[in-house]
Amino acid sequence: MVQNNNFTLINPQTGNLAFKIYHLEKENTFDHIQRLNYYSLIWIQKGNGTLKADFSEYDFNENMLLSFSPYQPFMLCSKKDISGVVIHFHPDFFCIHKHHNEVACNGVLFNNIYNPPMVQVEEKAAKSFEMILEEFKDEMKKSALAQYELLVSYLKIFLITASRLKTEQQTEAQKTTINNEEPFILQNLKNYIGKHYKIKHSASEYANMLAITPKALTKLTKTHFNKTLTDLISERIIIEAKRELYLTNKTIKEIAFELGYNDEYYFSRFFKKNVDISPQLYRETVGFDRASVS
Repeated sequence: MVQNNNFTLINPQTGNLAFKIYHLEKENTFDHIQRLNYYSLIWIQKGNGTLKADFSEYDFNENMLLSFSPYQPFMLCSKKDISGVVIHFHPDFFCIHKHHNEVACNGVLFNNIYNPPMVQVEEKAAKSFEMILEEFKDEMKKSALAQYELLVSYLKIFLITASRLKTEQQTEAQKTTINNEEPFILQNLKNYIGKHYKIKHSASEYANMLAITPKALTKLTKTHFNKTLTDLISERIIIEAKRELYLTNKTIKEIAFELGYNDEYYFSRFFKKNVDISPQLYRETVGFDRASVS
């Protein structure tokens, strides 16, 4: 379906949005909390303001690409009119979790709890993005053979280009960071969270492992990640819970137990507090990859 620079593809089996591209023209449609059941890429081409995402706030400027996972809360507070391009895609159209080896964007563009969900779009990348967007639009104007496969191919190119750009920028930023004890402690913290998040859920447990007080460690995470230690732990657990809900047919109780929660209902309350919907509703609205587990 194509209407006034709005290109939309509907999943014929569910009737839900599969893929969509449209232009932001001055009006900010993201000026209130968003909790969308699909992935979103927002390329801000003009304008600036503040991005509120999860537990943090960041400044955004023109030529920035913002990226959000399903049900990741965010809103844009713009200081003046913004314009740009928005891409939405449902996990049933293209699932980051399933194809992470192909596009290498999981943990870079999406589901990265340590870095802002944004990347500066440089001139070379902007030209690449414009070319890909035109290919998207041309393909969606027709209903030709293998349309889905071609659109997914273009999406992969877009995601890979953006992931490489963000990785390069992070590497450059790390080179300019003064090497002191703080980044070393935080690197250990990241490793510990990645290894133990299923069994250790409290800030004090990680502080003890690093021989530092919880208050001092949280001060470091606030300075470097703009989040408390509790926020980081919660986000990591939620990312894994979402992955399990989509990719497996495990019951909520089984997922809760694997994530260190003996009480299914306590886990469900924790999930709803962070995602704003229950695990069951997440599975129903984001989808369930039955093809891979049947």
